[in-house]
Amino acid sequence: MPTASPAPLTVADTVLTGARVRTLDPRRPWASAVAVKDGRIAAVGEEADVRDWRGAATEVVDLGGATLTPGFVDGHSHPVWGVDMSDGVGLSAVRDLDGLRAALATAARDLPPGGWVTGWGLDHNVFGDHPVHRALIEDALGGAPAFLRLYDGHSALASGAALAAAGVTGPRTFAQRASVVCDPDGPTGHLVEPAAMDLLADVVPLPDPAQRRARLLASLHEMAAAGLTGAHVMDMQGPGVPELLDAIEADGHLPVRLRLAPWCMPGIDTDGLDHLVALQQLHGRQWRVGGVKFFMDGTVEGGTAWLEHPDCHGEGTDAFWPDPAAYTHAVHHLARAGVRTATHAIGDAAVRHALDTVELLGDTGRFRHRIEHIETVPGDQLPRFAALGVAASMQPLHTAYTCADHTDAWSRRVGEERAGRAWRCRDLRDAGAVLVLGSDWPIAHHDPRATLATARLRRPAGAPDTAPITPEQALTGLMALEGCTIHAALAVGEEHEAGRIAPGYRADLTALTVDPVTAPADDVAAAPVRLTMSGGHVTHRG
Repeated sequence: MPTASPAPLTVADTVLTGARVRTLDPRRPWASAVAVKDGRIAAVGEEADVRDWRGAATEVVDLGGATLTPGFVDGHSHPVWGVDMSDGVGLSAVRDLDGLRAALATAARDLPPGGWVTGWGLDHNVFGDHPVHRALIEDALGGAPAFLRLYDGHSALASGAALAAAGVTGPRTFAQRASVVCDPDGPTGHLVEPAAMDLLADVVPLPDPAQRRARLLASLHEMAAAGLTGAHVMDMQGPGVPELLDAIEADGHLPVRLRLAPWCMPGIDTDGLDHLVALQQLHGRQWRVGGVKFFMDGTVEGGTAWLEHPDCHGEGTDAFWPDPAAYTHAVHHLARAGVRTATHAIGDAAVRHALDTVELLGDTGRFRHRIEHIETVPGDQLPRFAALGVAASMQPLHTAYTCADHTDAWSRRVGEERAGRAWRCRDLRDAGAVLVLGSDWPIAHHDPRATLATARLRRPAGAPDTAPITPEQALTGLMALEGCTIHAALAVGEEHEAGRIAPGYRADLTALTVDPVTAPADDVAAAPVRLTMSGGHVTHRG
C-alpha cells in the first residue's frame, strides 16, 4: 500500500509545538513541531515553520517540552469483550484462599435476591497445591450462584448453584479442546477453555446494553488518557459489536482506533470461513475488521498449552484443534482470500505448528501473519519468524504472573528448562523478527507505559525489589517503543501510514513528559501523558 499523499498544506487544523518530536522516521528522526490536517500529518518541522501553518481556525497546542512520538498501539487487547470479561468483583489482588473466600463472602452479602457473584482476574496461584475446585469456595457464598473467571481468560470456576442453573451435571464433548473437569462426585466447577465456559453463557448475568456501552466508552477514554491511540483487538465477541461501535461513532469520535480479528474455531466449514472473509469489509471511521484470530492451544496454568513434552502433571500434549491439519487448512483458505491471520500459540509445539503452517503457504511475501503470546519457544524456531515474515506478538506484563525462582504455577508446570526460556522478546528481536507488544487487556492492565517499562525491566514497574524474569530478554528503550508503534504497524501491514511521524501518515500521536526511550523505565511507567491524538482528534489532554 503506497504512502498516502498529503494534501497541499494551506491551513492546518491543529499544530503541535514546543515538543521534542521523536519521529521514528529515518529520513527525519527529530523535529519540534507537527501540523495536522484532515486526520493526517500534513507537515513536520521546526518552531520557525509554525507561522506558515497557522490560520484563524488553527488550534495551536504547546506541549511544553514533552516528547511526542507516534501514537502508542496495544498489539493485543480485548476492549469490547473485556467489558463482559471484567464484570463483577476484581480478584487480581487476592493472594490466597482465605483472601478469596473473604472477598466472595463480602460480595454474597451485598447481593439482591436471586443475584449472582461474578468475578474476574483470579490468579491460579491462589489455589496453591489444591486443584481448582468449587468446594474451596462454597461455604463463603451462602448458596449464591457464582462464576469466577481466572486471570488467563481461558478458564473459570463455577459454584454448584451456577452449574445447576445451567444444567451442567457431568462431562461434555466439544469440537475444540475443552473440558468440564469432573471428579468421582461430578463437576468440580473448573471449566477449561471457551466452549466449557460458554455452557453458562445463558445464565450468568451480563451488563445491559446501556451499561455495556457506557463501560466500553469509559474504558476507551482511560486507554486514551494513558497514551493509547489504537489497539489490535483479538476478538469480535459479544452481541452486536459492529453495531455498538457504529452507534458510538454516530454520537462522536471513538477515542481509540480499533482493528478487530474475529475468531475461527475448530469445526468451522467452508461457509463459515467464507463468512469470516466477508466480515473483513466491515468498518467505521475509527474501527475496522482486519484479520482472523485462531487458537492453537490454551494456557500453561490450565494444562492446555500445546507442549512438545508434557508438563509436570503429564498434560499439555494436545492441540486446541483436535486435528491440527484442519487448522492449517483453515489458515490457508483465509490466506488465499487475502486475510491476515493471528494465532494464539503459547507452547513450543503450538508455535512450531503455526510456523509450519505459514511455511507451507509458500507465498509469505504477500502479507504478514502473526503468532500471539509465544511464552516458551526453543532456539531453533527463533530465526523462522524473520525468514517466514511472521510477526511475534508478546505481552511483557504477563511475566508478572511468574517468579524468578520458578515457584509459581506457570513455571512449575513447564519445568526449569522451559521456564528458563520464557518470553524471549530480545532473542526474537535479535533474530530479526517483527515484535509487536501488547497487554491482552483485561488479562493484564492496558496502560502502554507499563508495557514499555516492563519490556525493559522484566519486572513490574515501581517494584525494584522484585527479581526480574529472564532478564537477558530485556528490550532497549527504542525496541520497546518500536514494539508499540512501527512494529505494531508492520504486524498488520500499515507501515506506510502508521507507526511514524511523517507527512501523509495518520495523525495518531502520543506525548509524554519524558522521553520513553532514554528516561529510566520506572519513570516512563509513571510519566504524565501530556496529549493523545487519534485520527487527528485530541482524545486526551493532560
